[in-house]
Amino acid sequence: MSTIVTLICVAIVGLACAYFRVRLWQWTLATIVTLLVVGLGLHAPTPTWVLLGIFVVLVALPLNATPIRRALFSAPLLKFFRRVLPKLSETEQIALDAGTVGFEGELFSGKPDWSKLLSEPKPQLSAEEQAFLDGPCEKLCAMVDDWHITHEIADLPPEIWEFVRREGFFAMIIPKRYGGKEFSASAHSAVLQKLASVSATLSSIVAVPNSLGPAELLLHYGSEEQKNHYLPRLADGREVPCFALTGPYAGSDATSIPDYGIVCKQTVDGQEALGIKLTFDKRYITLAPIATLVGLAFRMYDPEHLLGDKQDLGITLALIPRETKGLEIGRRHLPLNIPFQNGPLHGKDVFVPIDTLIGGPHMAGHGWRMLVEVLSVGRGISLPSNATGFVRLAVAATGAYARIRKQFGLSVARFEGVEEALARIGGHAYAVAALSRASAAAVDRGEKPAVASAIAKCHATMLGREAIQDAMDVHGGKGIQLGPSNYLGRCWQGAPIPITVEGANIMTRSLMIFGQGAIRCHPWVLKEMHAAHESDQAKALHDFDEALFGHFGFGLSNAVRSFWLGLTFAKFGRAPGDAYTQRYYRKLERYSAALALTADTAMGVLGGKLKFKEKLSARLGDVLSYLYICSAMLKRYEDEGRPEAERPLLAWAFHDAVWRMQMALDGVIRNFPVRPVAWLLHTLVFPFGRREVPPSDRLGRRVAAILSAPNSARDALVHGMYLTPNANNPVGRMHALLPDVVAAEPVERKFLKAVKAGGVHAHDYFAQLAEAERIGAISETERAQLERLRRATAEFINVDDFDPEELRAAVVHGGADARRSLHVA
Repeated sequence: MSTIVTLICVAIVGLACAYFRVRLWQWTLATIVTLLVVGLGLHAPTPTWVLLGIFVVLVALPLNATPIRRALFSAPLLKFFRRVLPKLSETEQIALDAGTVGFEGELFSGKPDWSKLLSEPKPQLSAEEQAFLDGPCEKLCAMVDDWHITHEIADLPPEIWEFVRREGFFAMIIPKRYGGKEFSASAHSAVLQKLASVSATLSSIVAVPNSLGPAELLLHYGSEEQKNHYLPRLADGREVPCFALTGPYAGSDATSIPDYGIVCKQTVDGQEALGIKLTFDKRYITLAPIATLVGLAFRMYDPEHLLGDKQDLGITLALIPRETKGLEIGRRHLPLNIPFQNGPLHGKDVFVPIDTLIGGPHMAGHGWRMLVEVLSVGRGISLPSNATGFVRLAVAATGAYARIRKQFGLSVARFEGVEEALARIGGHAYAVAALSRASAAAVDRGEKPAVASAIAKCHATMLGREAIQDAMDVHGGKGIQLGPSNYLGRCWQGAPIPITVEGANIMTRSLMIFGQGAIRCHPWVLKEMHAAHESDQAKALHDFDEALFGHFGFGLSNAVRSFWLGLTFAKFGRAPGDAYTQRYYRKLERYSAALALTADTAMGVLGGKLKFKEKLSARLGDVLSYLYICSAMLKRYEDEGRPEAERPLLAWAFHDAVWRMQMALDGVIRNFPVRPVAWLLHTLVFPFGRREVPPSDRLGRRVAAILSAPNSARDALVHGMYLTPNANNPVGRMHALLPDVVAAEPVERKFLKAVKAGGVHAHDYFAQLAEAERIGAISETERAQLERLRRATAEFINVDDFDPEELRAAVVHGGADARRSLHVA
């Protein structure tokens, strides 16, 4: 019995050491002390010394004596690891090496250090940046007539193009020494959000030159001569850039582009010049139809070895002026009636000088690394910001419309079905805004957030689409009748566009987030891989031994933490935050440990096969994503001074995210191919089964109430969007009218009571009001109030109609004319 008690105590101490992640020698010392204290305390010296001897000889000495440990364990495992390690392609290796890891690494650790998150500075705009938002940006929004843009001319009008160029909207990322604005990523994001709240066409056009394009590439990789020539011209709008990557046979798989360039010599103006002869076929290129400077990605070959010994130099980037002979450019695509300039471009045997390569000839073959590094920055700002802008629009428009629109004598905002939709809009808006803010802040801190930007792009656009769908459902017929007064239809039409571009979300979710995150964010896997590829055997064994046993301890700790936090429902332990949010931090600790444990198990059991288990990878990526979104929301809550009014929004979004995390983990375990392992995982991760639930109806009602009435929480959700109530901004006018709508509701109830009582016999609304005043049901002032409100709200209830001739296209092309001819390289 004394031996059993001693072993139980040793096990408890070991589990405690694993939970708190003590060092190996500390665990060894704690075990020895436990054996001595418990064994001798139970007056069982013989079993105690036997157990102690066994532990020292079989466990303590082999594990703590480094030469013995390496010889017995690490060396043979290193050989095995090298055999089974899946070979990474050059492009995969570049993708893994590109970018940096931010707080998402902590979330993958199983024990996040919240102080790192909460110590990050609150994003703040400079006085100059705020002045730009309040000045040129406000003026630009006032110029926008989105119906005119999307239906009548399918383009921005000339005065807006001129204003955008003149005021530096294309120059936000260009340094001041080249004539640019040199704005922070947070300011860049704020501008795009504001523009997106009035016109998806405008925000898309402004986003591209400040995202993945020639300016960003020149800043990071261009030669000084290229920077000095092109950046001032890009800053003042003399040059309009585009970047051509996607083609018919290479979309998300950008590394397989068939477009090619052959290094050769050609006589130009009577002199022999070294250059590249390019053949390419590109499509979906934003700004291509009007671009004066084309960034081009292609695979470069040097068959005559004019640049060196290598023949296949790899993916390379070049800058090509529009006037280059052989460049075919100018036709347009029409992306879902959001007519931002977008189209194909082609060329066959187009000769360009060698100095058109971005960075010069020595950067030949480095194009994939350049793209991956730049894309991680631009993708984390442009698309999440645009999504945030149209989600804020959904909040402002749908909350106000639901309060204005009456059915059965009640605002539709009071109906429980509508409350559900409003709650989803509010919760998703809170999450998307926090995610977009966190992504931009990471860039401002100097990070190149490869994993975080993929999370932001994927989930901001997907949640944005869900919010717009709910907004359309609440608006009903008002939302589907297009016309000058429809402020929502184009957002709904355009919602799939950001989901598709810059890495389709299906691919981003199923391949990129966990595929990169599992290696980049894991504290040990990348170190193990580097050790396995190390040519110096002594250094390889040293590094692998350290990483391997760190990994063992990491896995054991996460198993213990996951089980204990699941067993206790994460109710105990120290946590940051206030009394309201401490439970949230503890819950995230539980799911962080569960993610780390499940990911480690999947990688360890499935090995290289996990790469092809895309559905499992996608679900694991979802867990990491929602952990990141929750941490972004908590950071926003802290940055804003823990506003009590916003707690229902935080709570709804948090519970929704945690429920999604739970279901994603459950999906991994239920579909894990090795069933005994799945059973063990289920016990460790869900000791009491799935206990998380979606946000409650009561909580949803509180969120819906926030959206449909003037208050500080609603103001926070719509902060930064264009709300000036001018002639071309119906959402701004509706938002401004909302306080009057709410103030009139008690009077409306008095009036309706009189009508139902039979004291009012007229049929026309305004005649009914007059009769209600005559019988004393309402006062003269109240009658005037309801009359004024009825006239003011009529425009938001009414929809547009057209003469049939107005709906006919001005120019009708034949089917063959609308299609480009087939280009065969």
